[in-house]
Amino acid sequence: MQSLEIVPRLLPEVRSGKKRHTIRWQEREITSGPMLYVNAEDVSDMVIVWVTHVETMPLFSVAQHLGKIQAWPDDVLLAGMREHYPGIEMDSIVSVIHHLPPASD
Repeated sequence: MQSLEIVPRLLPEVRSGKKRHTIRWQEREITSGPMLYVNAEDVSDMVIVWVTHVETMPLFSVAQHLGKIQAWPDDVLLAGMREHYPGIEMDSIVSVIHHLPPASD
């Protein structure tokens, strides 16, 4: 199954269904279908979601595309992305991976 690491602080948002996308740069290709999010600090902590689609676009388009212009002005978005990808720029092409909330047990 395809998988991506995720920082621990975001897993509760994925589990609750509040977080329904992730932005990635120069990582493995993700396709529609099941995907495992794995806690970057504890590999026993994971959650399965269903990827609905993946879009590629320059980073400068992401906030508008996701309706987050107010929350993610360019400087905030770039600073947040550089925590994970120090070399990223606003014109870097990223993947926006959209997924459904995890299935209830």
